[in-house]
Amino acid sequence: MAERSELLLFLRGLTIDWDKIARDSYLREIEAIAGMKTLEFHKPVTFFVGENGSGKSTLLEAIAVAYGFNPEGGTRNYRFSTYDSHSGLWEAIRLSKGLYKPGWGYFLRAESFYNVATAEEEYSRGPGGRPQHFHERSHGESFLQMAQSNFKDNGIYLLDEPEAALSPQRQLSLMLEIARCAGAASQFIIVTHSPILLALPDAEILSFDGGPVHACSYEDTESYQITEMFINNREQILRHLFDE
Repeated sequence: MAERSELLLFLRGLTIDWDKIARDSYLREIEAIAGMKTLEFHKPVTFFVGENGSGKSTLLEAIAVAYGFNPEGGTRNYRFSTYDSHSGLWEAIRLSKGLYKPGWGYFLRAESFYNVATAEEEYSRGPGGRPQHFHERSHGESFLQMAQSNFKDNGIYLLDEPEAALSPQRQLSLMLEIARCAGAASQFIIVTHSPILLALPDAEILSFDGGPVHACSYEDTESYQITEMFINNREQILRHLFDE
């Protein structure tokens, strides 16, 4: 993946104005982001990692909405809602954008994929559209197809747990697609638990575990450590779990 000046990133960082967030908001109880004033991005691909409930998806969703994406996912042209569940964090965020505007963008969420696929089918039936028939494929096939159909050069992409529907082999395919687009002037911010995706060379990894958000190495992620431990000590771990 080619190096690129931080000035050429579409999204260089963000600031949070906590005065715009209610004193009793649950956002103030999320350890990783509570009190966060700024966050900077330095690479074409940034991963958010951490345990469930650590604030990764909450922050990614806020970035997406602040950037103009539909809270449930899709392009910036999507305007539909099946359930209004996003937090008010986006209203307190100010984005620091780069010198150039992206030519395309997409917000992909695993949890609302069915709704987005349905909307995508409906939009594609309009003038000039090309129906993708996502619901006629397996969940994993349609998920990967949607990603591949919407990943273009010179774009910005926010992905929330894109590995959820994918086999390990399909995760490798997705990783190659991300690397290709990142090398063609695109930027990605990705929430993931996948040790496969996290292995993408030269990506920035930001951990939401153990206090404020901080950079970490691939080998320091829990996704890598637990996977390695399980593979190397499978029998002992299973024996210990089932004995309990």
